[in-house]
Amino acid sequence: MTETVTVDAGAPPTRGRVVAWAFWDWGSAAFNAVVTTFVFSVYLTGSSFGDENVVSAQLGWALAIAGLLVAVLAPVTGQRSDTSGRRKFWLGANTFVVVGLTTAMFFVEASPSYLMLGLVLLAAGNVFFEFAGVNYNAMLSQVSTPRSIGKVSGFGWGMGYLGGIVLLLIVYFGFIAPEVGLFGVTSENGLAVRVTMLVAAAWFALFALPVLLRVPEYRVPATIRREKIGFFRSYVILARDVKRLWNTSRPIVYFLLASAVFRDGLAGVFTFGGVLAASVFGFSPGEVILFAIAANVVAGIATMAVGVLDDRLGAKPVIVTALVGLLVSGMLVFLLHDGGQIVFWTAGLALCLFVGPAQSASRTFLARLIPIGREGEVFGLYATTGRAVSFLAPTSFAVFVSIFGATHWGILGIMLVLLLGLLLLIPVTARQQQIR
Repeated sequence: MTETVTVDAGAPPTRGRVVAWAFWDWGSAAFNAVVTTFVFSVYLTGSSFGDENVVSAQLGWALAIAGLLVAVLAPVTGQRSDTSGRRKFWLGANTFVVVGLTTAMFFVEASPSYLMLGLVLLAAGNVFFEFAGVNYNAMLSQVSTPRSIGKVSGFGWGMGYLGGIVLLLIVYFGFIAPEVGLFGVTSENGLAVRVTMLVAAAWFALFALPVLLRVPEYRVPATIRREKIGFFRSYVILARDVKRLWNTSRPIVYFLLASAVFRDGLAGVFTFGGVLAASVFGFSPGEVILFAIAANVVAGIATMAVGVLDDRLGAKPVIVTALVGLLVSGMLVFLLHDGGQIVFWTAGLALCLFVGPAQSASRTFLARLIPIGREGEVFGLYATTGRAVSFLAPTSFAVFVSIFGATHWGILGIMLVLLLGLLLLIPVTARQQQIR
């Protein structure tokens, strides 16, 4: 999928547009942190829905299916938004589908008969959230310049972590922690979690509005405008772009493959972190949220601080160090899983310490590697390849849990994906001064 960066009407981006764009990241924490990671997924894998190990495996399979759907459909949806010049429209459409699905989670009562509904809503939400993310990331070029793109991107990333902390605090003290929360809400029949889903939906809807109202719609430059193409033709174009990169900039192809794998492992750390905390280490729903707040603080600080090391040492050493740190921390969580909550509080937070830096340095590594004039094309492939393997971590998690019959074995599944990504990354060599 090829994309050319163009600022609307040639106008320089403004601070207001940057803030409006970043508020979508702030709002998206409602789905990332509350729905997928620390509240709804933990609720679904609780004893109210059946055997926790069986339900955890079913969750893994549901997210794996969602990942496969994203891999099949993302190139088509991205191509249509690029060629139609309706990038903001599709961002809004997909965002509000996610809002609707999150709202529907209110109807998932604490009973095994509602498990399938919950899994379907969660999987569908992940699919449409990924579609929205494709268009949101593509809009980065509309609110930044070549000199500010890294700073703006980091600001958005940081806003996401901060938004997660604020929202988690609200739902924890408002509904999860008290015996009787706001508006008389209790935990009976999962009501506290179900109402939290309504709050999350409203939060996402509210903070998605600034980017839709303030940032102009993307305009396809006349020099690259092309006719809409069909479903299968989009993959022909994708293959052509990859072939051209293979012939002219082979290290980029190697890095795209490696980063796609280890980025999915990073996503798996957060996706299944709350499930592991609850089902393996006995965290209550309130304790999971407290851990989530601490995790976001650690990840946010580490991500902001790593920029200095990235500039001084280069991106690849940062990524390799972070992946090694993740593997060591993950193995400690697995080997010491009988050690109680203190193990997860220490080794689990250590995992979070390395996730953000690996994500951030991955983006800067590629930015320094891209030949001048091909940034949009390569970052389009970066997004597409990442989504093409987004089923790896959920599938690996589900396979290990299914084979060994215990949720803690899923940790090894995630670690396997991270290890594979590290092994693919190590041979990648590149002259990172290309775009300086």
